[in-house]
Amino acid sequence: MQSDDLFIRKTPPAEPSLIAGEAESPIRAQHRRAGSSQSQRANAFKDPFLLLGLQENPPEPDGFFRPPKPEGLAGGGTWVRNFAHYDVQSILFDLLEAATNRDSVGHPEHSLLDEGDGNDNDLLLSCPHFRNEMGGEERVGLGSPRSCGGRWRSLQSPNDAVSVLEEPRESHVKQQGKSNYFIEHADLGARYYHKYFYMKDHQNFFGMDERLGPVAISFRREEKEGSSGAQYTYRIIFRTTELKTLRGSILEESVPSGARHPTTRGLSPKRLLEFILPDLNLHCLRLASNYPKVRDTLLKLDEQGLNFQRKVGVMYCRAGQSTEEDMYNNESSGPAFDEFLDLLGERVRLKGWEKYRAQLDTKTDSTGTHSLYTRYQDYEIMFHISTMLPYTPNNTQQLLRKRHIGNDIVTIVFQEPGALPFTPKAIRSHFQHVFIIVQVHEPCTENTYYRVAVTRSKDIPLFGPLFPKGARFPRSLAFRDFLLAKAVNAENAAEKSEKFRSMATRTRQEYLKDLAENYVTTTPIESSTKFQLLSLGGKRKDKLKGAKGAELHSAGALVWAVSAIQENGGPKLPCLLGVSAESVVLIERCTKMVVFNCSCRDVIGCTAMYIRPDKCAIISMYPHEPVPLQLVTRGCEAREVTPLRDSVGQPGFLMSEEGFVTELQRFGYAESGGLQMGARVVRLCGQALVHLTQEERSRRLRTAPKIHITVIPPDENGKPQTTDSSEEEWQSISDLATACRSILEALSREGPQGGTPDGQLCCVCCSPRQEKEDKAVLQAEVQSLRQNNQRLQEESQSTVLWLHGFPTTKGNT
Repeated sequence: MQSDDLFIRKTPPAEPSLIAGEAESPIRAQHRRAGSSQSQRANAFKDPFLLLGLQENPPEPDGFFRPPKPEGLAGGGTWVRNFAHYDVQSILFDLLEAATNRDSVGHPEHSLLDEGDGNDNDLLLSCPHFRNEMGGEERVGLGSPRSCGGRWRSLQSPNDAVSVLEEPRESHVKQQGKSNYFIEHADLGARYYHKYFYMKDHQNFFGMDERLGPVAISFRREEKEGSSGAQYTYRIIFRTTELKTLRGSILEESVPSGARHPTTRGLSPKRLLEFILPDLNLHCLRLASNYPKVRDTLLKLDEQGLNFQRKVGVMYCRAGQSTEEDMYNNESSGPAFDEFLDLLGERVRLKGWEKYRAQLDTKTDSTGTHSLYTRYQDYEIMFHISTMLPYTPNNTQQLLRKRHIGNDIVTIVFQEPGALPFTPKAIRSHFQHVFIIVQVHEPCTENTYYRVAVTRSKDIPLFGPLFPKGARFPRSLAFRDFLLAKAVNAENAAEKSEKFRSMATRTRQEYLKDLAENYVTTTPIESSTKFQLLSLGGKRKDKLKGAKGAELHSAGALVWAVSAIQENGGPKLPCLLGVSAESVVLIERCTKMVVFNCSCRDVIGCTAMYIRPDKCAIISMYPHEPVPLQLVTRGCEAREVTPLRDSVGQPGFLMSEEGFVTELQRFGYAESGGLQMGARVVRLCGQALVHLTQEERSRRLRTAPKIHITVIPPDENGKPQTTDSSEEEWQSISDLATACRSILEALSREGPQGGTPDGQLCCVCCSPRQEKEDKAVLQAEVQSLRQNNQRLQEESQSTVLWLHGFPTTKGNT
């Protein structure tokens, strides 16, 4: 099979049997062919060549090569060949969906009767059209982790936090600062135009498509990094009225030479787009005007949903209260509420305030004299505090307060002890979509703690950080970190609801329409190349195809259709597998949600993507479409081993808690069956090892009718396969230990009194020229060094055992 057919980057929704590689039934095939034929006849009446009395499909210029569209792609989906996607939402871009949804813009679906989820407690009551979160909820996804240490939780990105795929994952970890939580549901790929196009040499094309409406395409050619001018990459953004945008790149080598321009200018934009999106009608496109407003509008359009300034309402509910009127009519705050506000942010004077003001008056104090402000990661947050907004006596509605809080998407409801359960029924607002209820216990004491519940509109997806059932949060910076992350993620998730998506789509449509009507020239997309391409007819046919496998060296994510094996024994899950130079993602095709993600450096097996210590996803591929994960990961092909038990019923091997084979019976059934010392067991008797307890593993090895294991063989040196993340963590621990030892040794060399850290400290403190502040700082540093040194010695011992796969007391089965 030719390489152009081999690497199909996007396929349409298909039946699970087709995804799993099973045979298609004759009836289903007949319906599929019939539907495809009807679709072709319908599209014929939209073809401008046919309307002009010409051939339905005009002949391609000599030398232009168009690989046949593979079977099974009819009936929906966008066929994007050899294309490296920049982010997750680009993988989900679909021309057919954009055309279908165009007519439904501004027409929300009629919602059926909804009675709520029936989930109640003493903080929150069930409400129609809302979904409650009381604690203990779980994310939908593959490879759900077991409980693990906090140091690993901080390195693993939740599925809803995955966005950009082309760039290193560390760049997103660093954005967290000192926070333990990830920002979720944020379209960070929206910065693509700003990073790679804005104020750089590129071309834009606008047009009004008959099916898609207004469209805008940005196109840029750049040198491939590290190629010294020998190789080029083409970056492309394709925008429709649909909120999903195609963002990514394609290497010049991976495009058939028949589509290439005969000069040094590179590929023709028209031919390149025909190669990437063969179903796209390009006749409507015109070159954009070269006005500064064009690039500024495109920047504003792309970053429409990217906002780092947030306003959050805070309502105060006293004991015995629950209604909107009760909370708005609390004229002043109590000690428990003040204590909570001091934890949440900083009280600022509004008059003369120059930072984000969230529609508050900073000139005449008409919206109060003070407010609450804070920063969290990359976000500015201004709180609308009910008791800080103007109070109107003898006015139960308190419109001056409701005017601000009633227009906030996210609202925190603070409950004093004895407050009645909250329900969204009590709030009359079209914008308040998420309520975070915080109830204080034992306020203004050393034992103060908070309980939390969340309710959201039913079409808003679940968002983190999640919390366990019955959780009690002590008054601390950790609770503040959790609450701010929850509030930011709440608004990000709310923007995916039907109401806000419809508003954003209408705004996007107006931007695109204005560009297509008022900022275009009369030049069609590369019309001058039409005759020059005729000279390519003499090229040999072996030159008419792109370099085999060239796209595999792209930095962005290439996509394959796969099916994921569910651990609960359910049917195979049709997914899209995205593999970039940095990340691996699995996206469920039905829900269009990321169900698994990991770093490429954490993949140790190509069939079982396994991450130490707690994540695993098993996928099955098309037999003719292997994913070359070896190019971007250290993963090797997983092996299936079926060892027989010996005469006394023993499997003939022992493994550690992490699955490393630590003992192997010489010349036994396990060894003769292909099992090796240092191999890593990732699947045992049809179940991922990370999902089995030690007791369950032992029971399966003793009682299963047949022992069937999936293993990752050791490397070429016979060492166990480990993830780069774990090795980097061990290296950072070792570096820190070395630094600590160097400092302590330097302190000990400072003379007789400085032989020990305490002696050095005394020497410094006795000097009359030293300030008192220096004494306190140095004393704290010495104490910290002692603690770090002791901690590192303990961690280094346990980490060395883990890296070498040595069994521990409880680690053998």
